[in-house]
Amino acid sequence: MKKLLSLFLCGLFFCTCFIFPVSAEESGEEAAPDTGVTINVYNWGEYISDGSDGTLNVNQEFTRRTGIHVNYTTFDTNESLYSKLVSGGASYDVIFPSDYMVARMINEGMLEKLDFSNIPNYTYIDEEYRNLAYDPKNEYSVPYTWGVVGIFYNKKYVKEVPTSWDVLWDDQYQGKILMFDNPRDAFGIAQKRLGYSFNSTDMAEWQEAAELLKEQKPLVQAYVMDQIFDKMEIGEAWLAPYYAGDAAILVEENDSIGFAIPTEEGTNFFVDAMCIPEGSQHKAEAEAYINFLCDPEIAAANMEYVGYSTPESSAKELMDEEITSNPIYYPPQEIIDNSEVFLSLPSDINEKIDKLWVEVKMGSSGSTYTLIAVLAGFLLLYIVIVITKTMKRRRMNRY
Repeated sequence: MKKLLSLFLCGLFFCTCFIFPVSAEESGEEAAPDTGVTINVYNWGEYISDGSDGTLNVNQEFTRRTGIHVNYTTFDTNESLYSKLVSGGASYDVIFPSDYMVARMINEGMLEKLDFSNIPNYTYIDEEYRNLAYDPKNEYSVPYTWGVVGIFYNKKYVKEVPTSWDVLWDDQYQGKILMFDNPRDAFGIAQKRLGYSFNSTDMAEWQEAAELLKEQKPLVQAYVMDQIFDKMEIGEAWLAPYYAGDAAILVEENDSIGFAIPTEEGTNFFVDAMCIPEGSQHKAEAEAYINFLCDPEIAAANMEYVGYSTPESSAKELMDEEITSNPIYYPPQEIIDNSEVFLSLPSDINEKIDKLWVEVKMGSSGSTYTLIAVLAGFLLLYIVIVITKTMKRRRMNRY
């Protein structure tokens, strides 16, 4: 969901020295003894400063300072993160789910309660990002970033700044529209267009949103996540809903691409958080990692690179004012007031969403049955061919 790009060129290196913390290696400090411990970190794709273009390599610096190694892998949607954990196919120590997925994992007993004595830098998290609905007692998560969802558009072909989600249903852009490849974000856009809450428990409203997405499908070039970057940059697509933090890639580096937050219906406000999955074998080391990412200097360097918004005023004060004053990354209060967060939904609603999403991607519920029939037909044809060949061989062997 969420790609990074350095916002500074090498020519600005001198300026960044005042923002990015000096690593232990650069300052001549001795590295911490090797603990022999490796933590498994599972984050969104390209969602951490990795040392590109002279920026801070966060994971490397953590290892240098603590002696704890980091095995870092990525996912592309909250749903794929959830599926990976539920399947038991891998063991992780730190994960980065979004708000509604944090709540779902809490409800299903999938997260460890945090020991905040190991996370003293939590004190830097602003009050407005504490005790939120997804973790009301602040027991299981620490905010990592926040942001809103908007529409990236190619100014060469989309002449008016989009103020409504309606533009994603405009047939003059047929074949040039991208759509989220995850159900919660995609359904959320349809729900806002219909005037419904993201968190409706009315099955009829979810069905209506699904019908709206099916209506949109013939206009959609592709359902994507981070693939929007390449498609928008080369002009293959002209419209794409995505996360504001990724303007660092699309808007800052391409004059033909703009970003707009639909003000007519409102949008999604999200928080991505740091959590520890239930059963982590290195809980204390995982908490040390979370604490490290909350250090204001580390957080500032990380967010400068990531492009997403920080929940720490102390980190924000260390960042380039050109970024912190940009309404894309830090939108005005009226935008925030007109936004809504995703909440965890009842299991029957989640099951309904999964079924409806399959229908949307296939085109309709009837298409699903058609596909099954076609596959069954191919299987039957294959069986007939095999039987025919076998009988032919037997007849030839008789002679």
